[in-house]
Amino acid sequence: MSTKAQLHSRNQHSEGYDFLRLVAQTPELEAFTISNPRGQTTIDFQNASAVRMLNRALLKTHYNIDFWDIPAGYLCPPIPGRVDYIHYLADLLADSNNQDIPRGRQIKMLDIGTGASLVYPLTGQSEYGWNFTGVDIDAGALKSARQICEFNKLKITLRRQNKPENIFRGVIEANDTFHATMCNPPFHSSMEQANKGTQRKWANLGKGHSKKLNFGGQNAELWCPGGEIKFIARMVEQSMEFADQCLWFTSLVSKKDNLQPLCRILEKARVADFKVVQMAQGQKTSRFVAWTYMKKDQRFLFANRAWV
Repeated sequence: MSTKAQLHSRNQHSEGYDFLRLVAQTPELEAFTISNPRGQTTIDFQNASAVRMLNRALLKTHYNIDFWDIPAGYLCPPIPGRVDYIHYLADLLADSNNQDIPRGRQIKMLDIGTGASLVYPLTGQSEYGWNFTGVDIDAGALKSARQICEFNKLKITLRRQNKPENIFRGVIEANDTFHATMCNPPFHSSMEQANKGTQRKWANLGKGHSKKLNFGGQNAELWCPGGEIKFIARMVEQSMEFADQCLWFTSLVSKKDNLQPLCRILEKARVADFKVVQMAQGQKTSRFVAWTYMKKDQRFLFANRAWV
C-alpha cells in the first residue's frame, strides 16, 4: 500500500492547528504560544506543560471533552497521529460493511494500553460513537482515565491487566466480542534505548540535547524486554485464544524494519488474513498491522450480526 502524503482525509487536523480557535476555547493555551521564525503561532514542543495544554485544547475544541489532564510523567500523545489510527480502523471495518463506516455503541473496541490520556477512546467515541474498553497494567494510568470519564460523564469500560506478561488473557471475558483491538505498544527494548531515541528526535528537530523524554512516558509505555517485536509476537500468540471473539486484531508498528519479521510471525500463526496499513503525518510515516482468523464471508456475518 502506498504511503499517504498527509493525514487521513477525515482527520480534523489535516490543515494544522487553528490556534485562534483553540485559544478561544481554552484561553489558558495562550500563555504557551510562541511565534516560529516564519511568524506563525505554535508552541514549544519541548515544554511538557505546553504540549499537555495543547492536547487539552484540541480535545475540547474538536472532541467535546470539557476536562482532560494527566499526571506528570505519563505519556502525552500527539493527537493528530493518534486520531489517524482511529480513522484508518474505521476504513478497515467498512470493508466488512459494504464500504459503509459502522457507527454507534454497538461497535465494540478494545484499547490495549489505554494510558492515563485515554486518547483513543475519547477520540474514537467522539468521531464514530464506538463503545470502548480500555486496558492498562498501571494503576495510576487507570485512575487518571477514570477521572476523565467521570468528569465528562463518559461510558468507557476500564479494566486492569494484573499480569504484565499477558495482553488479552485476563481482560477479554468469555462473553466479550470486539470488532477491533488496538494498541500502541512499547517499542524500545530498554530504558537506555528509549532515552537514546529521544535524543535522536530532538537532534533531528534542531533542539540539541535534552534529558526530557519526548511527550513523557512511564516505563511500561516506552519499553519492554525485546521491544515491540516481542510484544506484538506475544499479542499474536495470545490472540489465537480469542479468534472467534474479535473481528480484527491490530497494533501500531513504529519501525518499518520490524514489518518483515512480524509478517513472518503472522504467516506462521496461520491467520485468515493480515494487512499492513500505512499512515503518514507530515514527513513521518507510521503504520499498523491488522490480522484476523475469520475468512471474508465469516467477517461479513460476524460484523452484520452486531451492526444490524
